[in-house]
Amino acid sequence: MRLDRLRLDGLRTFALVRLGLKLPALRVDSLAFRLFATSVAWTLLVLPLAGLIIYSLYRDDVQASFDVQLKKLVTAIAVDSLLSDTSTPVEPQNRYEPLFEVTHSGWYWQIRPLGNATGPVLRSASLATAALASPFELGYPEDPDTSMRWRNDVGPDGSPVRIVEFVHTPSGDGAATRYSVIVAGPLEWFDTAVATFRNRLTIALALAGLGLVALTLLQVRFVLEPVRQVERALADIRSGRAETLAGEVPAEIEPLREELNALIRSNQEIIERARTQVGNLAHALKTPLAVILNEARADRGGTGTKVAEQAEIMRNQVNHYLDRARMVASTGVIGRATAVKPVVDALARALQRLNADKGLVIEVDCDERLRFQGEKHDLEEMLGNLVDNASKWAKSRVRLTVSPVSAPHRRLAIAVEDDGPGLSEDEMQRIGKRGLRLDESKPGSGLGLSIVIELAQGYRGSFRLARSELGGLAAHLELPAV
Repeated sequence: MRLDRLRLDGLRTFALVRLGLKLPALRVDSLAFRLFATSVAWTLLVLPLAGLIIYSLYRDDVQASFDVQLKKLVTAIAVDSLLSDTSTPVEPQNRYEPLFEVTHSGWYWQIRPLGNATGPVLRSASLATAALASPFELGYPEDPDTSMRWRNDVGPDGSPVRIVEFVHTPSGDGAATRYSVIVAGPLEWFDTAVATFRNRLTIALALAGLGLVALTLLQVRFVLEPVRQVERALADIRSGRAETLAGEVPAEIEPLREELNALIRSNQEIIERARTQVGNLAHALKTPLAVILNEARADRGGTGTKVAEQAEIMRNQVNHYLDRARMVASTGVIGRATAVKPVVDALARALQRLNADKGLVIEVDCDERLRFQGEKHDLEEMLGNLVDNASKWAKSRVRLTVSPVSAPHRRLAIAVEDDGPGLSEDEMQRIGKRGLRLDESKPGSGLGLSIVIELAQGYRGSFRLARSELGGLAAHLELPAV
């Protein structure tokens, strides 16, 4: 049985896979759960109610059939025994039921005078020496439709029986003896027939219920498949594999697809306009600043030097904020995605060659499937600054690790570690300020970490410093992932 069950599960899984169907995860707040729950609730309500109605109708039908058989037997025996030429009852010539001859078979007949009247008492061989109580004498009411009385009693062997009684009253002579004609049949037969039907009905309805539940799961999967297609199409757009929602969808989802495509086009147009405005502003400011710088440098006096100094600061600030505006405009843009593995591999090879004189080894641990949701240039700038800084201070080893973080949002956890001297807690708090350098012996402008922090914040990411397991500094960066 266990082997058969395993085979059945395997065949069912194979069939679902071949059909491209898989059971959806039913979250309580999902449409799939609502559809499934309402269908199951309706099934659990309707099937038991239908089963109860069918069972009641069948029980009544079997009861009526059983009673009809008893009425036929009591009528036949009464006609055969009492409506003869003799004034007293006689043995029926036809036994009508073979089980009347089997002792304690459950099928019995009995004829006897009512009250204190004297007369012959006749009974079936199945009763032996036992007797059946008269419903008439016990006060049971007469059925107006059949002029008979009914009673459930216990037979001679202790088993339940159903009794029907016909009271024969001779016509014309009020003093004539009245006789009770009784036929009894086993209720065990009736109960067995009803119980067998009930068990079969329960099994049939249970199988129907399970089938309906399974069909509901497949129906939920089939009905909601277009929604999942839209979900996958949006994921393709966010990852850069597609530009618009394409493919055939049901008529109910067609307006949603059109609106989403319109929203995507509107988003792209806004981004392009913002980039154009940033570029126009850059050209509009750089040319006057260049003229001011040239004129100021031509003036050798103190005023010219001061103007040139301030103009250079202005140019640096303009470049910085224009770059930041460009980066912010591209943050979260639909379809903007960068593969991380090629970027980190290229940086590792380049910096390892530049630091070959001290035997630097840069270890890279990055899955090829990881993708950064943003511009490639920005990722190269952030990682380049971090790996370059680690290479300067490392003794012989730098480790670059990129791993996915799924909760609460898709993120990339990037760690750049070295085996250098590291930093104190106070130095970790101070470093990262724009232009601040803790050690002037190393080349650089002090802008690297500040650029990393600003870019990370622009992408709604985070940056922090900590002690590395390698003994030096560990820079931890979190960025949005596709």
